[in-house]
Amino acid sequence: MWYIIWPQALKRMIPPLGNQFIISLKDTSLFSAIAVHELLYQGRTYASSTFVSFEPYLMVALFYLAITIPSSIMLRRVERRLDVQ
Repeated sequence: MWYIIWPQALKRMIPPLGNQFIISLKDTSLFSAIAVHELLYQGRTYASSTFVSFEPYLMVALFYLAITIPSSIMLRRVERRLDVQ
């Protein structure tokens, strides 16, 4: 089992687990339970206090891109390294 089943199962599990990780990053409301303030909530709060709406939402989108793009690149490298199809 250790030498045949687990390596094959691990290769098959990497793409769905990586996708789920990226989805969890995008849905930061899951992480707000861990005391990390949700990015969109912070953007909404700033926009309502300053009456400026475009810039905070643009920054939130850039933060999401800054988090998501490196994780997807890392996931792609792991998939290539393990030759996942």
